[in-house]
Amino acid sequence: MPEIALLYEHPLWFEPLFAALDRGGVDYVKLAVGDHRFDPAASPPPAPVIFNRVAMSSFLREPEHPLFYTAALLDHWRGQGATVLNGPEVMAIDSSKARQLSLLGRLGLATPRTRVVHRAADLAKAAEEIGYPLLVKADVGGSGAGIMRFDSAGELAAVVAAGDAPRSVDQVLLVQEAVPARDGVIWRLETLGGRFLYAIEVAGAGQFDLCPADACRDERGAILMRAFDPPAEIVAAAERVAAAMGMNVGGVEVMVDERDGTAKFYDINALSNFVAKPTEVLGYDPHDNLVEWLKGRIAEARA
Repeated sequence: MPEIALLYEHPLWFEPLFAALDRGGVDYVKLAVGDHRFDPAASPPPAPVIFNRVAMSSFLREPEHPLFYTAALLDHWRGQGATVLNGPEVMAIDSSKARQLSLLGRLGLATPRTRVVHRAADLAKAAEEIGYPLLVKADVGGSGAGIMRFDSAGELAAVVAAGDAPRSVDQVLLVQEAVPARDGVIWRLETLGGRFLYAIEVAGAGQFDLCPADACRDERGAILMRAFDPPAEIVAAAERVAAAMGMNVGGVEVMVDERDGTAKFYDINALSNFVAKPTEVLGYDPHDNLVEWLKGRIAEARA
């Protein structure tokens, strides 16, 4: 039996991780979720440690997406005794922007003003409470999917009447203020094992897809980013988010509201692909840090 199994969906995003595992001498198995099946009365885990790398944006690439299947599978394997990293409880929050904002609010962190609805017909009333400009977001998103900006009630009414409002696979929608980000940048803080790993500043806050990983850049072109040291209170907040969520690996995204200087926490992403060209941006490859951490989890599972 291999030491660890990596469950994933995207065919390209994890090549840097696989290479780092090879460099680290880890005995692992790749499990593509697309053609997977299991017996809920048996089906033992394929390894003592399971690392979940299924992307929330998988519904964009596969109409019969694996999000809910993955949650059931991970729960089954954990019930069979496996150590599951970024398990079903993490997926439940990772896959819901509404639940993310509730978690952030419980932690006392500032977030964009938001209303949550489940019918397109209710968007207009929610928008009246938020004010324009605003964003309508699908609750289950990823890679910027399911987000539209509206600058007036007329624009929103026309889109709703045409049946073109964003749709979410769980029928939940968010109406959220369009926060003007200071200097047009967002901060992404990556955590590993609940501890801060690194942060990057990403330009282009007017865009919705700011994925900084290699495969994302290959698909959609370059974005401007740099490593930076965030304020200590932001680092502490990101670690609190990871702990409260039970997130083993993942990023927290923040923007500074140019109107009053408040740091607004707005997204949690448990699928960290890490930054493109890491040695140029960070001076090291965080995949190697991840592999060393995974070795520790493997050792714990053996004990």
